[in-house]
Amino acid sequence: MDQISQLLLVATVFLGFALLGSSSMSGCVNLLALQGYCLSVLPFFLHHEEHSARAVLLAAGMAFLKGWLVPRILLHAIREVRIAREVEPLVGYVPSLLIGVVIVGLSVVLGQRLPLPPGNHSGLLVPISLATMMMGLFLTVSRLKALTQVIGYLVFENGIYLFGLLVFRETPWLLEMGILLDVFAAVFILGIVIQHISRQFDSIHTDKLTQLKE
Repeated sequence: MDQISQLLLVATVFLGFALLGSSSMSGCVNLLALQGYCLSVLPFFLHHEEHSARAVLLAAGMAFLKGWLVPRILLHAIREVRIAREVEPLVGYVPSLLIGVVIVGLSVVLGQRLPLPPGNHSGLLVPISLATMMMGLFLTVSRLKALTQVIGYLVFENGIYLFGLLVFRETPWLLEMGILLDVFAAVFILGIVIQHISRQFDSIHTDKLTQLKE
């Protein structure tokens, strides 16, 4: 069980690298969906002795929202705004991958210094959760398209979810489901906003929004 959980964690961080190196909008959404599915089954292997209704509900909610529904909303937004690729990001794709390597190294160092709660099942959980959060933040600030920034925000939230698995037993399940619903609501609203921006200004390039004048 522990080996499977570590493989899922490694897959999560490699999907983060794939997101840093991908310029395809639909490809990024598909990678995000795969990451969501990996995270949805992770509690069963990290806490395999506690296959409770709470764990099943959390995994089902995670798989439905982040593995299926949210990617469908983003793909619909991509079709509506008719943009296929991220062009000329603030940071290129090869430098982004190199920065991703630095992020993972920094996360390993920080993860070794943080005190872990008792009963932690995987030493990879803390560094990979930190790496996922930092990769999400980096995607948000280094890309110019609003859709890619939304994807970065979702990757950042995936890292928060991973970190929350450390306190899986202590965290009320209503709070966990509330976080998932907040993410869904945020993506739903952002999808609507992006479509309106595209229709009004014929672009979702966030750098152009700074040029707006009264």
